[in-house]
Amino acid sequence: MSASMLIEAFAEHRRRGFEESRQERHTSFNAPFRAHTDSSSGHGGRYSLMLRNRIYYGLKPFVPQFLRTAIRRKLAMRLRKQIGDVWPIMPGSERAPENWPGWPENKQFAFVLTHDVESKAGLARCRSLMELEHDLGFRSSFNFIPEGSYRVPAELRQELTANGFEVGIHDLKHDGHLFSSRRKFSRRAARINAYAREWGASGFRSGFMLRNLDWLHDLDVQYDASTFDTDPFEPQPQGRHTIFPFWVPNPDGDSIRSQQSAVNSSSKGYVELPYTLPQDFTLFVLLQEKTPEIWMRKLDWIAQHGGMALVDVHPDYLCFDNAIATPTEYPVGHYKSFLEYVSRHYGGVFWNTTPRKVAQFCARIASDVPSQE
Repeated sequence: MSASMLIEAFAEHRRRGFEESRQERHTSFNAPFRAHTDSSSGHGGRYSLMLRNRIYYGLKPFVPQFLRTAIRRKLAMRLRKQIGDVWPIMPGSERAPENWPGWPENKQFAFVLTHDVESKAGLARCRSLMELEHDLGFRSSFNFIPEGSYRVPAELRQELTANGFEVGIHDLKHDGHLFSSRRKFSRRAARINAYAREWGASGFRSGFMLRNLDWLHDLDVQYDASTFDTDPFEPQPQGRHTIFPFWVPNPDGDSIRSQQSAVNSSSKGYVELPYTLPQDFTLFVLLQEKTPEIWMRKLDWIAQHGGMALVDVHPDYLCFDNAIATPTEYPVGHYKSFLEYVSRHYGGVFWNTTPRKVAQFCARIASDVPSQE
């Protein structure tokens, strides 16, 4: 019974996301750094989504991982046959925001690497991943779960930042319940903010890319990275339909809270950094791709239009040292080949930096753009 309910919940998520992405494929926005409302943000849609997620994430702990993965793989394969017109490229998402000044130093496009660490296995692979990127001349952000199944050693955080990498916050518990209610989110946000201060973190990404952009103003961060341009495979599948960062203003930004918040505070607004390359889990575990060709093809398209190529690669799913990959892993060579492709074809023309620096750049642009309210 649990497995059948799980299948129905997933099928409903994907069906709705696919239909909404189809309907909205021509509604990409290009206003300067202004968020537009989620398709599910109306009261009916929002609470329907919350209910579906509550059912799924309530059942999830009782369903073995191999079965969850098998179900997701079957649904992803079926969905892939229907979404060629909106994934991996969403037509219209290449339009730059109005008054877009281009990237620093006249770079053609931005290339941003992020990593969500979801388990003890992923934590154990962080150094290997850092060394791989460092040797190839790249820098990235590692997002850790504050109250998950592992504890993040302070020494690891310090080693990452000392080598030019960034440390971010990934949800609170990564259990799918962060946005279960407004009151509970406010309490959880206070704990997230405490970890952000302790870790010196400026960015946040929610578990499973669940999100409510309005509620995220409770976080003392410079940026959020819980959205995407197009990804019908996600539990909350409505995309932002842009390959550029954008500003999410707080309607209450002039409140008392804005005068009392920390330096990183998003009380006046924050930068949203959508990921624009498919997630590694989707490509290599669910869709079972054998090469990084889809990453390369999408990056070529983003570079052509001067956007931001942002990818989320999980160390949890990387298989190092020529070991035999499990059904939920893929060879690290796929990721290495992709990075080498970027260096070989675009050396000197892309801006590889941490998400924090992209957010700081975009926040300066937003401060120069007149309010449209």
